[in-house]
Amino acid sequence: MPVRPIRLFGDPVLRAPSAPIVDLDDGVRALVRDLVDTVELPGRAGVAAPQIGVGLRAFSYNIDGDIGYVLNPVLVEVSGEPSAIGEGCLSVPGLWHDTVRYPHAKVVGVDLDGAEVVLEGDGLLAQALQHETDHLDGMLYIQRLSPETRRIAMREIRESDWF
Repeated sequence: MPVRPIRLFGDPVLRAPSAPIVDLDDGVRALVRDLVDTVELPGRAGVAAPQIGVGLRAFSYNIDGDIGYVLNPVLVEVSGEPSAIGEGCLSVPGLWHDTVRYPHAKVVGVDLDGAEVVLEGDGLLAQALQHETDHLDGMLYIQRLSPETRRIAMREIRESDWF
């Protein structure tokens, strides 16, 4: 399947909560192939379905060469002392801002066979799990920034060549 173009800030699909996947059919299989193909490109830690224009609860990840996906993920646990860590987003290209994230996260969902998938980890994986589930809830990371930093980010967006 093809690498899908990434939807950018301002696209309404990025602000809408994603619908749960009900049927594990050929359409969902195609979505998973597209998510995995799209996240395999260098520099990508995760891609949520809304970022490729699909309002369903699914995302792919690529952490240290470990590539996979999860359907209907739910962020069930975060732990540790939250701290600001540098973060960017494919849907807001060119921006990089410190975002408060927990150092440990756990997501539970299913795979294409309906079997339970548990993704749990620290560092970049924890950050990606939080970031991608935010996408599925209609939230971009810039919404988590402090008011002052968000103003700076919005100025950077308005001045970008892609907006």
